[in-house]
Amino acid sequence: MVYYKLNTFRLWIPRRGFGDKQHIMSGFQSWLQQLEYGKALELLIVVASALLCTTIHEVSHGYAAYRLGDPTAKRAGRLSLNPLRHIDLLGLLCMALVHFGWAKPVPINPGYFKHFRRDTAVVSLAGPLSNFILAFVAMTLYTASWWLWRYLGTPEWAWYLALFFWYTAILSCTLGLFNLIPVPPLDGSKILFSLLPEEKYRWLLRYERYGFLLMAVLLVTNILDKPMAFLQDKMLDVLFWACSWPIDLLNHLFL
Repeated sequence: MVYYKLNTFRLWIPRRGFGDKQHIMSGFQSWLQQLEYGKALELLIVVASALLCTTIHEVSHGYAAYRLGDPTAKRAGRLSLNPLRHIDLLGLLCMALVHFGWAKPVPINPGYFKHFRRDTAVVSLAGPLSNFILAFVAMTLYTASWWLWRYLGTPEWAWYLALFFWYTAILSCTLGLFNLIPVPPLDGSKILFSLLPEEKYRWLLRYERYGFLLMAVLLVTNILDKPMAFLQDKMLDVLFWACSWPIDLLNHLFL
C-alpha cells in the first residue's frame, strides 16, 4: 500500500551547481519555486510523476511476492506498468484536494511464502527500495535534461522534460522514505515486525489495526513534516552529488 502527503515535502534546491553555471541553476530553481499547481501543464506533470512513482512501488511489491512464490498479484493483473491498474480513485481525488492520497494495494497472500516473516519483510522492502532506485534514475535524467535544455538553446520542451524528472526524483524519494515509517499499515511496520522476537511480533500484531488511527494523528498534527523534509534534503543531496558529475564533465567539454 502506498501513502504520500504532497505537502510534507518541499522543493529541494541542490547545494552545488554545474560548474560556472550556478547563476543559471539558481534562476531555474527560482522559477520552480514559483510554480502554481493550478496551471494545467504543471499539474499534469506532477500527476504523471506521482502515477509513475506509485506504479513502480506497487509493481515492485507484486513482483517480489511473485518471485517468492506468491502468484496472487500476477493473477490479478497487478504486475502491469499500466497506472490505471493501480489507481484508487478516492485516493487520487484526496491527493488533488487535500494533498494526501494513496494507491490501490497489491494483493499479497503470505500463505505462499516458505519463510513467512522473512519473505513478508522482503516484499515490504521492495516498494520503498524501488522508489529509491527510481529517484536515482530520475535525478540522472534530470541533470541530463538540464544539460540538453542549455545545449539546445533552452527549448521549452526540454525545460518541461527536466521538470518531470525533477518532480519524479522528489516524489519517489519522499514516497520511499514515507513508507519506511514503522507505523501500520506502512511498509516500515512490516519490516520492523519481522525483525522482532516471535513473542513481541505476535503482541504487536494485536494492535496493528490501530495503526491507521496513529498515522492519521501524525499527519493531521504535521509532526512528520520536519523530519521528513530533513531526510529528503539529505537523500537528494547525495543523489545530486552522485548524478551530476557526468553533466559537469559535459559542461566543461561542450559549454
